[in-house]
Amino acid sequence: MKEDKSLQIHKIFMRRCLELAKNGLANVAPNPMVGSVVVCKGKVIGEGYHMKYGGPHAEVNAINAVSDQSLLKESSLYVSLEPCTHTGKTPPCSDLIIEKRIPRVIIGTSDPNSVVAGKGIERLRKHGIEVITDILKDECINQNTRFFTYHEKKRPYIILKWAQTRDGFIDYERKPGEPIGINWISSPLSQTMVHKWRSEEQSIMVGKGTVLYDNPKLNVRHWNGHSPLRVILDRKLTIPESAAVYNNETQTLILNKVKNGSNDKTEFVKIPDDHDDFNFVLDELYRRQIISVLVEGGKTILDYLIKADLWDEARVFIGDKEFKKGLAAPVIHSNIESETNILQDRLVIYRNSGVKDLS
Repeated sequence: MKEDKSLQIHKIFMRRCLELAKNGLANVAPNPMVGSVVVCKGKVIGEGYHMKYGGPHAEVNAINAVSDQSLLKESSLYVSLEPCTHTGKTPPCSDLIIEKRIPRVIIGTSDPNSVVAGKGIERLRKHGIEVITDILKDECINQNTRFFTYHEKKRPYIILKWAQTRDGFIDYERKPGEPIGINWISSPLSQTMVHKWRSEEQSIMVGKGTVLYDNPKLNVRHWNGHSPLRVILDRKLTIPESAAVYNNETQTLILNKVKNGSNDKTEFVKIPDDHDDFNFVLDELYRRQIISVLVEGGKTILDYLIKADLWDEARVFIGDKEFKKGLAAPVIHSNIESETNILQDRLVIYRNSGVKDLS
């Protein structure tokens, strides 16, 4: 069935909103990525996107980009996510749209945040503004899957990541007294990609074993971007203070069973005795408005989250090595979403369609 011409036009401008929104990646969390365009008589007269957390929203930037503000009264505003109605870091976008007397607003999808959740659409309609919704809805939701997961499942979006050999090991058999250090399986190019991923997420999590064996920095060194919050699960606080995760280069959260407290950029949070460790970690990240976590190990954490069905995406590098024996890689029983060759490595992406929430 052929689409209505007006719907085709709406999709064209909404795709532009999605293109603009991508520019906010890694800079707007815990807010969503949002793009907006102002169209007058079929011509784009203003564009904008949410650039930085705490800064003006996409609609505001698009409206302010219109050189002749008198044209707004005969224009349509496209936005990939429902305009807000509450005062947070910035004033409500819906109020500005009403103030500028924009007659028509086309929205990609409604906002899952309970403080908005349909209220923006309702407010615009109450003021006589024509509102059209659900244009490229799935694409708009997928672009902000972290934001939607956080608000709908009450936990961060969970990305599992590891590298394994061709014969299915994530580490070789370590001998007593062997020097601490990372046993690289993937190529330098793949490692650079991982640093790019780190810059796109709010937090990165590992267990004490990974720190004790590999002494990782868990920062962004090979990519231009922000280092994520380091989240370390160390129940008995056995990681030595000489470890790289205690270097105070970036914010670090140590979840443990011993103490609360803080020291420079390192904070200790005690897990109550009557709480499940991993669920407490996810609850704590949710409380801190951390909408995504990249889990880079160790095997205990990865296996637990897989078994508990508490993961959304898995990114697995298969390197061009064999160990014959060692620490077996986690196993995922989900369909492969994509496979890509990166030099001698193979990157396999899994998506979990049956994930659990914590509510």
